[in-house]
Amino acid sequence: MIQSRIQIWISAARPKTLWAAVAPVLIGTAMAIETGGAHALSAVAAAFGAVMIQIGTNLANDYFDFKKGADSGNRLGPTRATQAGLVSPSAMKNATAIAFTLAFLAGTYLVFRGGWPIVTIGLLSILFGVLYTAGPFPLAYTGLADPFVLLFFGPVAVGGTYYVQTLSINSTVIIAGLAPGLFSMAILTVNNLRDVSSDRINSKKTLAVRLGPTFSRFEYLLCIILSVSIPMALFVSGTDKPYSLAASLVLFVAIPAIRKTFRLSDSSEFNDVLASTGKLLMLYSVLFSIGWLL
Repeated sequence: MIQSRIQIWISAARPKTLWAAVAPVLIGTAMAIETGGAHALSAVAAAFGAVMIQIGTNLANDYFDFKKGADSGNRLGPTRATQAGLVSPSAMKNATAIAFTLAFLAGTYLVFRGGWPIVTIGLLSILFGVLYTAGPFPLAYTGLADPFVLLFFGPVAVGGTYYVQTLSINSTVIIAGLAPGLFSMAILTVNNLRDVSSDRINSKKTLAVRLGPTFSRFEYLLCIILSVSIPMALFVSGTDKPYSLAASLVLFVAIPAIRKTFRLSDSSEFNDVLASTGKLLMLYSVLFSIGWLL
């Protein structure tokens, strides 16, 4: 029984999404190491805080989507613990608060290290993590989630990780941060494509609902192409990091996922594409980070 409860909470935290939190920290840390300004404790605190914000956001989604009636028993995505009756609404709300509190505690150290810029990044990240599905105008229900994910899982996360270690920032880091943000936006796009029919019924106006599945399929393709183009753009701009170009080869690995995205329609098979896109983000961040250090 204890093990099953642990499994329920692990599933509710949606571990397959957590690489979206870790990837930008990895890239930002690699870029900090390359400059000689790495700070190990700050890197660990940034990674922990990012993961806790991601978990808190996932738990908040579970709770607020249930409260809004957006989840149903026939959803194509992973089981939502609150909707399925596996976790009580109060327990889910408390778990959400705990996750964000842990993120806040990690951020407290980072504030001592990096000052007020980190206060702004941390508080906004937690705030938008809650407002993703909560409040009168939740991001996930208005079509605003896509730019939010691009910004906060991209330049903000990479730039914040780099800044808190080196106490400096530059345009190269910000541009490099676009890649994980674009991959994370691609993950969200697949999620919205999978749920487009149920979201339409529940007035959840994602971009897939507002602009249609065809738009979202091309959005996914564009996110992948632009993300793998970032190393080439940095190289052409004079960064002299040729080995980081290996990350652009992820485009070829992405071809099966891209094909499925254009072939599938309202299918649970989108879950496989979602998992594959998470792996693409993982592969890209590892290749880019190693290449940047060579």
